[in-house]
Amino acid sequence: MRGTTGIEDLLRLHAPQVLGALVRRYGHFGAAEDSVQEALLAAAGQWPERGVPDNPRGWLIKVASRRLMDQLRADTARRGREETAAALLPRDAFVTPPPGESRAPSEDDTLTLLFLCCHPGLTPAAQIALTLRAVGGLTTAEIARAHLVPEATMAQRISRAKQKVRGVPFGQPGPEDRDRRLAVVLQVLYLIFNEGYTATSGSDLHRADLAAEAIRLTRAVRRLLPREGAVTGLLALMLLTDARSAARTGPHGELIPLDEQDRTRWDRRAIAEGTALVEEALTQGPAGPYQVQAAIAALHDEAARAEDTDWPQILALYDNLVRRAPEPMAELGRAVAVAMVRGPRAGLAEVAGLADRLAGHHRLDAVRAHLLERTGDTEGARAAYQLAAQRTLSVPEAHYLRTRAARLAR
Repeated sequence: MRGTTGIEDLLRLHAPQVLGALVRRYGHFGAAEDSVQEALLAAAGQWPERGVPDNPRGWLIKVASRRLMDQLRADTARRGREETAAALLPRDAFVTPPPGESRAPSEDDTLTLLFLCCHPGLTPAAQIALTLRAVGGLTTAEIARAHLVPEATMAQRISRAKQKVRGVPFGQPGPEDRDRRLAVVLQVLYLIFNEGYTATSGSDLHRADLAAEAIRLTRAVRRLLPREGAVTGLLALMLLTDARSAARTGPHGELIPLDEQDRTRWDRRAIAEGTALVEEALTQGPAGPYQVQAAIAALHDEAARAEDTDWPQILALYDNLVRRAPEPMAELGRAVAVAMVRGPRAGLAEVAGLADRLAGHHRLDAVRAHLLERTGDTEGARAAYQLAAQRTLSVPEAHYLRTRAARLAR
């Protein structure tokens, strides 16, 4: 018998494939997704005691299909529609197929579902919620806890997202639209990871469950698209970044900045895998933003000490990154690299140029405070640290910033 953790992993592996099988066969995305969730809950309750079935995916499809048919019948007022719904489920639809015949859903359904959940008609928040629910197999309560919102609020968000994708054909986009849609999928996975690695609000700096789920889903996409440099680069970036998670907080949950971390606590296996993936990604066509960010992360992780960091090379990579994707947070990262190579005053000049585009963002104030401190302007640095602490919604970040300000005051 598998342990509880093993069963949870098995359910999350099969969840998108089971949902894909139902949606491909019957349509009704919202109803199918609810039925799959009920089947997953049934399995979580029964399998630990009764054992995992020989064909766990077939078991889930069978149970979810029955729940879906029950729901469709219950929602049907006219006899004709009821007969049509019943006819959709042949008596032997999900028995084990004979040798040589395969009715099992393809793993491609995972990617198809990601395209559906990341439909451009949805907001980023809805895309994230629907992805975690439909592809990640998380319950609404789990997603709500991860985002620190009431379960009812998250349920409404997911319900509205289902309504918007109702009627969207279940299939992968055509060649002319595929790259754009894949970019949206990767952006959603990146947002999920970032929220897990550095929570934007709440008392915890790191939400390991979200970061791990983003890595798991990105691995699944890479299995299906192994030659896509952006996918390989994103997975590398996640692994190289997450490898530092154990050293990012102290015994009381306080934030420890990168240059002060105990690097012996970094996950060397993840760093080795991520570094190998970076090298592979850079051979898979022109380097895009994820590949470049992964290369930057690799340089940080390869430095045995903070003072060994190859900042000139990091600055060169940031120059490349902002040329390709002139995004404000990337330019803020470049400002830090400029300061490390050319001095804090040069970095402050770069930060000043971002004042309008990042107005009110606590990270701009935090970087500015750090650079002012390095120039010896303790009063300016203290004020900037205090302002950054007021603007962040993260309790550990606010505590760290106030501590820095208090130290300067002394």
